[in-house]
Amino acid sequence: MFEAGDIREWRGHGVVDPRGHKIGTLEAVYVDTATDQPSFATVTVGLPTRRRLVFVPLSGATVGPDYLKIAHPKDVVKKAPAIDTDGELPATEEPGIFAHYELDYAPGAGGERRLARR
Repeated sequence: MFEAGDIREWRGHGVVDPRGHKIGTLEAVYVDTATDQPSFATVTVGLPTRRRLVFVPLSGATVGPDYLKIAHPKDVVKKAPAIDTDGELPATEEPGIFAHYELDYAPGAGGERRLARR
């Protein structure tokens, strides 16, 4: 395995946890607006009739032949904040994503959002 360079190329690939358990499929990448670097991804999870997108941090992610391996266990990811498959992340819910993974959160100096979908 190797570190994910351009994570956007991995859209549609499977996402697994550190033990190799499949979580879902990589749907979109969100960058940190302060650095324009990939920060979080959304992963499609759930039954076909009840799909949703959960947010997962990309720090420590690596790629294999046909999957993206993230640093958090499946049970933590499945309980992460989510949006509908055609939904958008409301600004008010952004801090909750960071809190779920025990990550520091601070909006930009002008109060701008930290995450932007790319």
